[in-house]
Amino acid sequence: MGVTEKMSGLRYTYGDYVNWSEDERWELINGIPYDMTPAPSTEHQRISRKLALQFANYLVGKTCEVFYSPFDVRLPLANEKDEEINTVVQPDLAIVCDRNKLDEKGCKGAPDLIIEIISPATAKKDMQEKFLLYERSGVREYWLAFPLDRVVDVYVLNKDNKYQRSGLYQYYDKIKVEIFEDLEIDLGLVFTNDMEIRL
Repeated sequence: MGVTEKMSGLRYTYGDYVNWSEDERWELINGIPYDMTPAPSTEHQRISRKLALQFANYLVGKTCEVFYSPFDVRLPLANEKDEEINTVVQPDLAIVCDRNKLDEKGCKGAPDLIIEIISPATAKKDMQEKFLLYERSGVREYWLAFPLDRVVDVYVLNKDNKYQRSGLYQYYDKIKVEIFEDLEIDLGLVFTNDMEIRL
């Protein structure tokens, strides 16, 4: 199924999603398809890799795991069968601590932490639709990384299951990860270009 066929105003499910061409990358939010092309920029990939490395190093020998896009996260509203789920996203990074949520298709249910790296093409979706989606689904911690500004905006679920901003962090800051007692992510290592270090 191509791009034009998905723009007809119809609502789709995971059952449709798995039959779409592997040459195309899509997300479904409440049944609405979002085209994820073109591919991420070099800087986007660099930031994703550096964040993933810090998390991965910390998580060695622990039950939580870090996953990076493309990695399907199915977010059911209740107890729908897989093929009935109408929301499937591919976060840039996802930390999953409940192994029961993992299968060969990806993750079914809310990850514990999600990071989205913001580009002009995805800003509205990541800051509005996904913000509300992750809040509703129970993602405990949501980070929005802005490559151009070199900042990370961090939100944590409060006792009312609503996102509360825990901080806006600059490129020289360290972020205390709320879901772990003893992990800080060093943004100086994330936003510094390897070429800048060599120079």
